[in-house]
Amino acid sequence: MTKRTSSTPEAGFATLGLDPRLLSALTALGYEEPTPIQLAAIPPMREGRDVLAQAATGTGKTAAFALPLLHNIDPTLPPKVRLRALVLVPTRELAMQVAEAIHRYGKVFGASALPVYGGASMEQQIRSLKRGVDVVIATPGRALDHIRRKTLFLSSVQVVVLDEADEMLDMGFADDIETILGELPAEHQTALFSATLPAKITKIANSHLKNPAVVKIERPSVLAGETAKVRQVAYVVPRAHKMAALARILDVEAPESAIVFCRTRTEVDQLTETLMARGYRAEALHGGLSQDQRDRVMKRFRAKGSDLLIATDVAARGLDVKHVTHVVNYDVPWESESYVHRIGRTGRMGREGVAITLAEPREHRLLRNIEAATKQKIDIGTVPTAADLRTRQLEQLRDQVARLLAEDELDRYRPIVEQLAEEHDVMDIAAAALRMAARKDEGEAEPMDIPSVTPRGGDRDGFAPRPARQSRREFAGKVGGAVAKIYVGAGRKLKIRPGDIVGAIAGEANIPISQIGAVQIGDRHSIVEVPEDKANFIIAKLSASTIKGKKVRVRRDQS
Repeated sequence: MTKRTSSTPEAGFATLGLDPRLLSALTALGYEEPTPIQLAAIPPMREGRDVLAQAATGTGKTAAFALPLLHNIDPTLPPKVRLRALVLVPTRELAMQVAEAIHRYGKVFGASALPVYGGASMEQQIRSLKRGVDVVIATPGRALDHIRRKTLFLSSVQVVVLDEADEMLDMGFADDIETILGELPAEHQTALFSATLPAKITKIANSHLKNPAVVKIERPSVLAGETAKVRQVAYVVPRAHKMAALARILDVEAPESAIVFCRTRTEVDQLTETLMARGYRAEALHGGLSQDQRDRVMKRFRAKGSDLLIATDVAARGLDVKHVTHVVNYDVPWESESYVHRIGRTGRMGREGVAITLAEPREHRLLRNIEAATKQKIDIGTVPTAADLRTRQLEQLRDQVARLLAEDELDRYRPIVEQLAEEHDVMDIAAAALRMAARKDEGEAEPMDIPSVTPRGGDRDGFAPRPARQSRREFAGKVGGAVAKIYVGAGRKLKIRPGDIVGAIAGEANIPISQIGAVQIGDRHSIVEVPEDKANFIIAKLSASTIKGKKVRVRRDQS
């Protein structure tokens, strides 16, 4: 086996032998330099070699396999032989995420990527497959459903990728994966990406990978105390509301000087423009600027001529500004080391700094990786409400008035107050003046509350560990009504685990994990508690679908 590590020297995407059209797409998306996993994995994958890669979530591994597999795409082929790549992933969220990335990279080729997972319309997926697609990104159970229905044909597949392989095995998909791999042509390329390499992963690698290039990206070590003087908080915000949430948080935090980090130069430019339109003194810093432009931006920022520096990691390397009070991660960093370097820009000279991270709901694993690497807790905050903003604005107004009183330069205004005092109470006059000042600062529009996401108990849906399974009375109290028991005709004999049943209900019936009660697994059947008012709907959905690729009988429990 050829082994490549993260010690490979950094170089640009142009050195990796990628199609020039892909390089243009990456430039348009604002990508500046490949991550270590991309540097190590892209060359052997592009050469057609099997790859066994160990890398944590969030290291840029999606691009590491997506970019080279796009070389095999030919959208002009007939639908039945057009499919060139299959990517297996553990969850529907990851399927959508990977499909979105492949679509962005491959748009220049006219490539189509189809996410296939439980809980979505089977009929719509079948129609898309009949029309022809270039890449299918699927969860194992739903992929097996399509294979057995003869709506997914793998005879033309040249590349198969197992993404988050260790998680798929932990979820009980080992048999499904083996069955799917057995449907592939004898000659194909296999790439296996996993955060860990336990014995069960090694077993699959030995069975299905031929002389693979082994890529191992070590998790960066973080020295204890490196982030000790930085208050760390994350806000879980839907993607559509990130900009509004950032503006609200900046309004309430009122940083003296802040750096906002983005992943791409395109995002930097867009964010800078939007913040400037909102009245912030913001400057952009990224690799698309000339050295003279960068120098001028940094000179203004150091001289406090701008309040916000919006930057990419590459452009901000070596940045040392003593007066930075806040660092904002507009996106969760892909690497823990990057997070530590970013937030190290604040909390200098013995002062406490603030590190703020905006996380989308599906990015909770990246935050957990960072917590594990730094051995420090990241608090989960709630986006400030409109009331919080008004309170903060009044506090700032009070402070401004206090400063003016201390300066004692008010003589030109005293005659006006004396005239008004003949007819009005002095306290009322002061309150009216403050109201006028507040209206001038805030404008006439009433601020709106921003939707926020409350982390839920399930390991895959939030940041807290799943709570212990509650009693039936506790569960009934939690869901606010009667509880029904559902009989599922599969158990230990079919290697069914509680997570399989919970996942099927959550995926097929779109029921939150918090509304699924105790699961009892027997040898040949299982019993699960669900809210009474949703029981018939859940039974119908599970009866029309499969669990771990198998049709099972589902009904109300009669015991």
